[in-house]
Amino acid sequence: MIVVSIIIPVFNEELTIVELLKKINAQSLDGFELEVVVIDDGSTDKTPELLAKHNDLFQHLDRLPSNQGKGAAVKAGLKMASGDYILFQDADLEYDPNDYGVMLNPAQTFNSDIVMGSRLNAPKFTRVAYFWHKLGNNLITLLFNVLYNTTFTDVYSCYLLYRRTLIDPDSLRTTGWEQHAEILAKARRKAKIIYEVPISYHGRTYAEGKKIKAYHVIAVVWTIIRERF
Repeated sequence: MIVVSIIIPVFNEELTIVELLKKINAQSLDGFELEVVVIDDGSTDKTPELLAKHNDLFQHLDRLPSNQGKGAAVKAGLKMASGDYILFQDADLEYDPNDYGVMLNPAQTFNSDIVMGSRLNAPKFTRVAYFWHKLGNNLITLLFNVLYNTTFTDVYSCYLLYRRTLIDPDSLRTTGWEQHAEILAKARRKAKIIYEVPISYHGRTYAEGKKIKAYHVIAVVWTIIRERF
């Protein structure tokens, strides 16, 4: 049985967190066991109350005393995780747990070290939204591929699966949106078998609660370069 730790950072997601956790618990994956790790990043809405009410839907919960950012929440979650693999899951339902089977197949079939879920590589569907987001992601992906000799199509997809032993959480230096780039870069340096699979994407608009902004790309680019050299 392969244990996969699902890391879920949460900040003010009262509208989606319970539905998401129920979707995760509904997954039936032969050969896999899911360890659900939730980190409440100082939510000020009803998220803490809902998590307390539905504590049967996860194995581990950490509540940060104040909002410290997604990276800080992820780092806290990684320290609690005990699975063979780590898989990140946003709490806003932009990414669908029904894709877990696709994500986990290369780990089971090919003993992969990293599996990246791509929203751009023949997914069943991808919600059309912001041109500049796609352009920025393409540029970040191109930079990563050039510096790390990879062929990813979507490096800033939330669905990143990697073997837990590839990264020591205490080695992570970033706590912002750029942390995803740091994790992927560190994992890529040690990984021998890497796969990419298509996943579906239901992206939110800013009016619906999307949080990442265009200026975050600056820190992401710097992190990709710094980790390489």
